[in-house]
Amino acid sequence: MANILAVDDDREIGSLLQTALERDGHRVRVCTAGAQVTGELCRWADCILLDVMMPGEDGVALCRRIRDLTGAPILFLTAKDGEADILQGLAAGGDDYLRKPFRVAELRARVNAHLRRQQRGVQPTDRLLRGEFALDMAAKVLYAGQTPLHLTRAEYALCEYLALHPGRTFSKEQLYEAVFGYDGSADERAVTEHIKNIRAKMRAALPGADPIETVWGIGYRWKGATP
Repeated sequence: MANILAVDDDREIGSLLQTALERDGHRVRVCTAGAQVTGELCRWADCILLDVMMPGEDGVALCRRIRDLTGAPILFLTAKDGEADILQGLAAGGDDYLRKPFRVAELRARVNAHLRRQQRGVQPTDRLLRGEFALDMAAKVLYAGQTPLHLTRAEYALCEYLALHPGRTFSKEQLYEAVFGYDGSADERAVTEHIKNIRAKMRAALPGADPIETVWGIGYRWKGATP
């Protein structure tokens, strides 16, 4: 059972979200405007659902405001199909997105997959070195040299998975399913945008650094010999 915060100005959709997720035993709070979302609510939530198109503070702006207040996964609910709109949300710190209209079964599966990923634990001494980069797998922090990179949960999870399998190439679908625990055959753009953001943060910390390699027509791999 988890605490889920849903923000959508459409009261019917808010009611649908609450009914569907409470069916899985979760506690659900629904807000109809970004202004209603407080720091206390963000700290309470284990998962946050944000509608993109809302009057006043829209979902993307709200995500930017609360991202530093919570480590919970943030999923966007969007009626927009334009790639730029979806990627803008992921760049703002979102972890994933779900297009409206969505199937209730898909909503429940996607939320539960993110909650499972969030609850996975590792030993507190786990630390992985990959060249100039180090991953603290207990704190979920990637270091470039001695500099911690400010990655979102999704960005860190992708880095960790790739770094744990150096030299192995994974398709975008494989990465989505491995990291989020859900069949992501329709979610290639989420992985692409997260990788783009990761690379930008790596290069800002270590100019020229690019340990994640694109394998054209297939996917991505962390450079290195296959273990």
